[in-house]
Amino acid sequence: MRYINIGLIGLGTIGTGVVSILTKNSRLIEDRLGIPVRLAKIADLDIKSDRGIEIDKGILTTNAEEILNDPGIDIVIELIGGYEPAKGFILRALNNGKHVVTANKALLAKSGEEIFGMADRKRAAIGFEASVGGGIPIIRSLREGFVANNIESIYGIVNGTGNYILSKMTDEGGDFSDILKKAQDKGYAEADPTLDIEGIDSAHKIVILALLAFGTRVSLEDVYTEGFSDITQTDISYAREFGCRIKLLAIAKSSGDEIDIRVHPTMIPQDNPISRVNGVFNAIRVTGDFVGENMLIGKGAGSFPTASAVVGDIVEIARDMIRGSEGYRLPSRSYLPERIKDAKIKDISNITSEYYLRFSVLDRPGVLSKISGILGDRSISIASVIQKGRRENEAVPLVIMTHSAVERDIQSALSEIDRLDVVLEKTVLIRVEDGVKGGR
Repeated sequence: MRYINIGLIGLGTIGTGVVSILTKNSRLIEDRLGIPVRLAKIADLDIKSDRGIEIDKGILTTNAEEILNDPGIDIVIELIGGYEPAKGFILRALNNGKHVVTANKALLAKSGEEIFGMADRKRAAIGFEASVGGGIPIIRSLREGFVANNIESIYGIVNGTGNYILSKMTDEGGDFSDILKKAQDKGYAEADPTLDIEGIDSAHKIVILALLAFGTRVSLEDVYTEGFSDITQTDISYAREFGCRIKLLAIAKSSGDEIDIRVHPTMIPQDNPISRVNGVFNAIRVTGDFVGENMLIGKGAGSFPTASAVVGDIVEIARDMIRGSEGYRLPSRSYLPERIKDAKIKDISNITSEYYLRFSVLDRPGVLSKISGILGDRSISIASVIQKGRRENEAVPLVIMTHSAVERDIQSALSEIDRLDVVLEKTVLIRVEDGVKGGR
């Protein structure tokens, strides 16, 4: 074997980064691998625009078939994103005996069973480190580094756009819409930011992580998903008073024979390292039964961090190719295919958490006792109360932090509380992770 031949489909931001790394660090990669990695063909609908890097025009094509049907290409990199034609390209590459590297988290979350199944049948390798966490090696850590452990929980910040917006709102002030516009101007947020701000992108990623962590099939529809566009400076300010910050967290926990999996804005204490991870950075905490807690932090998006993960997968697959163990050495889903099981999903109504509740109430005597009475009727214990300002018979905020409670009890209580004539708006609820120490 003289070369590892690569076919790249998609020459966008990440694809351009891959070409840059393979070009600039070609000697380093060869020193670590033993043989050169060669870009044999690049397919993209636009092969005329200047990407700011030197590319041999002879390897450019607008026809992906030239890559998929070329027997000389060993590894196909899919970086076009979306569902189709990406899914078709990946399945055809695998069916043609080629190995695949992809950053396509949405596709793997939706059609992973079919794609991984094809890879298993064809004894082909599939690398997807770049699908979660950008340059953070979380996939490799779960598949290899933590393989001796029962994973108890995995949670963290897995969307850089959301973290950038919430960080700016917390540290610099400003409303959600203004910070979103700035993020779009800087290229941190898409023109249509729905996937990021509504938690859908994070849900794609936690589906992949749960598969690797627990060996369970989880569909995207199983993930309780809640965005953060309704978070206001009022809630950020109160969070600060409780010694917390608000982050958009993706959470997966093994709970007996159930998987608790969800995405939503979460208050976490400031002494939790994840609370101090700001900007476009991601942070993921993995807890295993023997290894304990481990934190991985790094750039979760961007051309070069993501491209670095793609090239890492190329080298890993190439090493196995050289030794003839590709598709055999490491199960793509961490667990052997026959040991993957269907997940029993814990309904959001059954989770236990602490809760931040912000009520908009009329400033009248007895309001707090009414609300606390309804909470008490459902065995919900109050840890702290903040009530500021007096504007008799006008709207004022009333903030309650609860002790640990069951979600269905909280929702039942809020349903009754929000019907009170002294409550003027729907109550704001934010779940709390890791407990609030020393609340007021």
